[in-house]
Formats: sequence, C-alpha cells, structure tokens
Amino acid sequence: MPRIPRLNGATLALVAVFAALIAASTLWGGYPLGGGVPITLQTFAVLLAGAVLGAYRGAAAVLVYLVLGTAGAPIFSGHKAGPGAWTGTTAGFLAAFVVAAFVTGWLAERLVARGRGSFSGFLGATVIGSFAVIGVIGWGYVALRAHLDFNATLGALTPFLPGDAIKAFLAAGVATAVNAAYPQILAREAGAAAPTTAAPTTAAPTTAAATADRPKASASAN
Repeated sequence: MPRIPRLNGATLALVAVFAALIAASTLWGGYPLGGGVPITLQTFAVLLAGAVLGAYRGAAAVLVYLVLGTAGAPIFSGHKAGPGAWTGTTAGFLAAFVVAAFVTGWLAERLVARGRGSFSGFLGATVIGSFAVIGVIGWGYVALRAHLDFNATLGALTPFLPGDAIKAFLAAGVATAVNAAYPQILAREAGAAAPTTAAPTTAAPTTAAATADRPKASASAN
C-alpha cells in the first residue's frame, strides 16, 4: 500500500492547488455526445492530480473538489452544483474520479520507486486510471441507471474513446515534466530518494605517502 503522507503545509497546499485545477477544468461546460455524458476536461485534471501527487494526495484533491461542488459551488460539469449532481446518470463518474486518482497515483509511485518514471510509465498509469477505472465505473453506472444493454452502452461510449486517449496522453506528458522538475513530490510518497548532486570530496593522504614523507622529515631534523 502507498504511504500515507504527513499532514503538513506542503501537503495541504498541493491538495488545494489540484482541487482548484479540477474545478477550473469545468470552466468549459463540456459537449454532450451520448448517454447524457458530456466531454469535459475533468478526466485530464483528475488523472494529472494522481500522477503528480500520488495516491492519497491525489484522491484527497478530488475529494475536496467533490465536497465543494456538493456544498453548492458550481464546479461540476455543466456548472452544476449541489447534492442533485449525485442523483443523475453521471454520478458514477464523480465517484470514479476518486478511485482513478488513487489508482493512477499508486501506479505512479511504484514507477518512481523503481526508477521508471518515464513518459511511457506515466502513460500506462493514466490509461489505466482513465479506461479501467473511470470508464468502467462511470459507464457501468450509466448503463445501470439508463437500463442499457452491453451493445447500447458500447455504442454510447465509443465516441468518447479518442478524447479519453488524448487526455491520458496529455496528463502523462505533464506528469513526466513535473516529476523531472520536482522529483521530490512523488519520491517522498514512493519512499524513494530524490536525486541529489554529490558534494565534491577531498581525498585524504594515503598511508604510503605519509610513510614516505617520514624519513624526509627526520633527515631535515638532523
């Protein structure tokens, strides 16, 4: 299991920043394609939160976003707000966001801990978070609420696949760049040491050299 981060100023600041980023991703109201589900930038922001912050902090950022939206802030897709957002067919996506951020973050932490924090590694994490978590939970709930069979659900979600792939790709690219610039963020979560520059050291005189100098010193004394 991933490490639970310390509740300090840095953790609170990072969670707040990414909760705000997820909220800002809904400024564009989205474009509905099928099943009453709109294309939005929320998936990108959620995946990025997990990939950059790690499992617990990424999930915490999503939880803060959901609490604020449920409390009345118009930051859900389509500028919706309040508890009513949880009664629609897209409520499954809101719940899936928390799980996706956690899973993506957990995978990112494992990659960094093993020294594999490359773009391809982050891309694998974001693809799993997007398709295996958000897609399965979100569209599964849509099918359940709308009484759709498998073929109807597949037909409704297919137009979203290219956009979801692009958002996973972009989230992986940004996460790779952030991890390269600030490796300490994920390194702390993963229990890996952030790369440091070794300080130059001065070699001490060898025993042989010191021994060779002793006769010279004695001769000078004589």
